[in-house]
Amino acid sequence: MSEAPVLYAVDGAVATITMNRPAQLNALNRDLAFALRDAVKRAAEDETIRAVRIQGEGRAFMAGGDVGMFAENFDAAPETIGHLIEAFHGIVTTIRTMPKPVIAVLQGAVAGGGLGLALACDVAIAADNVVMISAYTKLGTSPDGGTTWSVTQALGARRAIEFIMLNDPLDAKGALALGFVNRVVPLADLETESMAYALRFVAGSKGANAAVKRLVHAAAEGQFASQLALERASFIERAGTADFREGVTAFIEKRPTRF
Repeated sequence: MSEAPVLYAVDGAVATITMNRPAQLNALNRDLAFALRDAVKRAAEDETIRAVRIQGEGRAFMAGGDVGMFAENFDAAPETIGHLIEAFHGIVTTIRTMPKPVIAVLQGAVAGGGLGLALACDVAIAADNVVMISAYTKLGTSPDGGTTWSVTQALGARRAIEFIMLNDPLDAKGALALGFVNRVVPLADLETESMAYALRFVAGSKGANAAVKRLVHAAAEGQFASQLALERASFIERAGTADFREGVTAFIEKRPTRF
């Protein structure tokens, strides 16, 4: 397996983007964020691509941000996080605005930024071992990646607050029931089933698919762009707080938080 943080492959009209930090459960760091941004942009601009799959190498889709990176220098955390979120928000914005359908292919942990990334995709197919969790408040911070918008759209305000604040894990069955994923398949079948799923979109009208995506998101989005700005500002602000230091430190030390 290549050591590149993101792998890009094309099979016919389907582009597959693979986050490739399996030892770190594809936790988002600078290299992964910028490589993923470039890969998503490449797929968006390639006129021969008619469907995009985004997946994670190894046991997880994405287990959130690389928390160890935040602990390297707490004083610089707001600036570090600001740059990281800028790249991450570029990724989810490109996913939402490209005319072709983007499919999240999920397995294992879908946490933190991984949840936001998965929900930013147009549809999702999940392995039966998926576990979704927000996790942000465990670090003393608030979500990014459009998570507050996507979860609220799916659940409504009351249930979104509960899901994000209490961090109860959501298994594959629960994710399907809440509409976080479109279908669930056995882990062993995820690769073949997700490709077959992508090919069904490829077989449709390119123009019609683009129009449907544009119209559906226009109907639901409201102020998505402003929500991204609010999330970025909030995360940066939280990164300068004692709660954030405590949350990250507790994570590194593998102990309960003491907020």
